[in-house]
Amino acid sequence: MATEKTPFELAMKEVVLIKPSKPTPFSVLHLSSLDHIPDLNILCHTLHVYRSKVDDHDEPSCPNHQLLHPADVIKAALSKALVYYYPLAGRLVDHTDGKLVINCNAKGVPFLEANATCKLSSLRYWDGTDMETAKNLVYDLPSQDESGHQYPLVFKVTNFPCGGFTIGMGLLHSVCDGVGAFQFFKAIMEFARGKTEPSVKPVWERDRLTGSITKNPLQIDFLDEASAAVSPFLPTKVLMHQCIKVDSESIRRLKMSLMKESGENENFTTFESLAAYVWRSKCRALKMSYDGKVKLNITVGVRRHLQDPLPEGYYGNVVVDADVVLTMRELNERPLYEIVKLIKEIKKVSCNSDYVRNFMDTLETDLEIDTEFNIEGSGAFTTFTDWRHLDFENVDFGVKEIVNVLPMPSDMFGCVDLCIFSALGNFDSSMEGGIGIFVSLPAPALLTFKDEMEALSLFI
Repeated sequence: MATEKTPFELAMKEVVLIKPSKPTPFSVLHLSSLDHIPDLNILCHTLHVYRSKVDDHDEPSCPNHQLLHPADVIKAALSKALVYYYPLAGRLVDHTDGKLVINCNAKGVPFLEANATCKLSSLRYWDGTDMETAKNLVYDLPSQDESGHQYPLVFKVTNFPCGGFTIGMGLLHSVCDGVGAFQFFKAIMEFARGKTEPSVKPVWERDRLTGSITKNPLQIDFLDEASAAVSPFLPTKVLMHQCIKVDSESIRRLKMSLMKESGENENFTTFESLAAYVWRSKCRALKMSYDGKVKLNITVGVRRHLQDPLPEGYYGNVVVDADVVLTMRELNERPLYEIVKLIKEIKKVSCNSDYVRNFMDTLETDLEIDTEFNIEGSGAFTTFTDWRHLDFENVDFGVKEIVNVLPMPSDMFGCVDLCIFSALGNFDSSMEGGIGIFVSLPAPALLTFKDEMEALSLFI
């Protein structure tokens, strides 16, 4: 948390609605089957941390370095970007067929500006050690308008006296996946740097990923209340949010150890290796009941595995779910390399074009596919998602240098069920090639989990 020597206070301005800078089509747009994956109807918040390239951390703040007011530049850039991404200026509504649609009414994106009292450097550029305070830098006001319709997009910009600033972007996962979010954010930054149009033009065309009714839906391994493992620490409303940093050397040693353990000359990816290790460590830390089942869910991007390639600029969801279900006893006692191989196998299956089509057909056949008893927050269910490929850290802002991008513990991140892998910010050169693992756990479990993660350094 922010120390006593570094008081952190924010002065808020009034919320304004940013509308497209030019007239845009008024229409109702349907979402794809993949956009209707259960649990995607949430705002996913990211925090983008920028410092002034000419600011010296150790010198007093210099107002002359603030050549342009960041919030004003971003407002103007956002308004221009919304001409191309006009659905994001509309509202998410329920259609008569029970599906979600976007009402493209150009009502605008809620934009909140705030001013902080301290320098970014005194807070270590939000390096992941103080997630609780960092929550104040994203839009935490109601995510619906006065009619109860959900905003697809919200923004918060916080100015710091050193010339640095943060952008908190909340984007509805039902409208786009991580690749789409990066594409949109990049467009905003291009306009902020003076471009007259985005380098990649957005494409809607959600009908390309709409399934058909099928008589043979995928057989999904659901957990029920009787079979799911339980934790003595859950349920609880009090969670600690943490970014656990794993350096590249620890990752290398883990992968080498798995290769030796398996006795085969088989390469395991960083994601497969860490996902298995983190899943086991998390369930151990939560003391999940041994004879109950635990479920690992992986969000798999399949853009490169479609029979009909999508056009450049498509920014909807192109992800499918892949699952591994084991008893806690199996997860704890089986060799780790066997868990890694299970993850490797389900990734391979989920990237098959036939599986993707069947997955879409299953979603289209049963919009209530998420009939699993409510295990959310029970610890029995863990979802892994990998943000390392999104390249947010290379989206610059002219005279401002980006130093960190991190998910915020609101909606998506902030529940015990989710783990996010992210590239570490370029502020800490000692962690080059390392990974930040964002988790939310009860305090006692978090202490044990951190011990498990520190044990990675013992791999030979």
